[in-house]
Amino acid sequence: MSPDGSGPHPGGRPAGDHEGFAVRDDVEMAEREDAAGEAPVPSPARGARRISWQKWTFMPAFLVLALLATWLWFRGARLDSIAHQAVDNGKVWLALRQHIYLTAVSTFFVLIIAIPLGIALTRSKLRRATPVAMAFANLGQAVPALGLLILLVIWLGIGPRSAIVGMVIYAVLPVLANTIAGLRGIDPTLTEAARGIGMSPGGVLSRVELPLAVPLILAGVRTALVLNVGTATLATFGGGGGLGDLISAGIVTQRMPVLILGSVLTVALALLVEWLASLAELLLRPRGLEATAS
Repeated sequence: MSPDGSGPHPGGRPAGDHEGFAVRDDVEMAEREDAAGEAPVPSPARGARRISWQKWTFMPAFLVLALLATWLWFRGARLDSIAHQAVDNGKVWLALRQHIYLTAVSTFFVLIIAIPLGIALTRSKLRRATPVAMAFANLGQAVPALGLLILLVIWLGIGPRSAIVGMVIYAVLPVLANTIAGLRGIDPTLTEAARGIGMSPGGVLSRVELPLAVPLILAGVRTALVLNVGTATLATFGGGGGLGDLISAGIVTQRMPVLILGSVLTVALALLVEWLASLAELLLRPRGLEATAS
């Protein structure tokens, strides 16, 4: 009979049966993949939201309520002349600006040092130097932060410069380690395929390796930011300013309102920085990695 499906198939079975078997096989295969957890994950729609409204609103609302409650409590607290001397004349805002400055500058230097160094250490020419570089980076965190700051003050003198150098040394490890881990964790077949289609080494790095390593690198940056916010409170012992001035003044003068104000502002700043870094981590993640990440 003719091959248009109106007659029997050359194998003795109607063509419609073969089509039915094929559909049934596809359905059974899909069911087995779903049961085994191997079904392909659909990529997110182009217009889909990358960040939920809860992520946008919960942390800012919590911080606003916490700071408002602290402000109302502080206004009702009884402050003597010593406490007023520690917080009046814009000293709170000055300490907050100094703290943000120390955190921003130190994180900037961490990024321009750790990320290029991590990329260089994953290249074949410098791969053998990785253990030495990681040993020095680990040494920065092995030394107590306050002891490191005192040594830098002896060497560089009193001021914010000593604090910034100490914060950079202390926070370089997570960014460096995550950059190396992210680049080394890439499937070698992907980079070989990129070279096979004629990409230069720089093109492979910028268009294949770095986009795939972005999630781990951003996680390291997020950790470094929070570390720097906490470490900046020690800058007061080296004349670097920051919210550590309020905390230190509250401890030295035994004025609990001043101590609580400085501590709450430090915690709130750390939570705010961590929240902003988590948003950046989600927004900068390549869309092609969102399906696997979810």
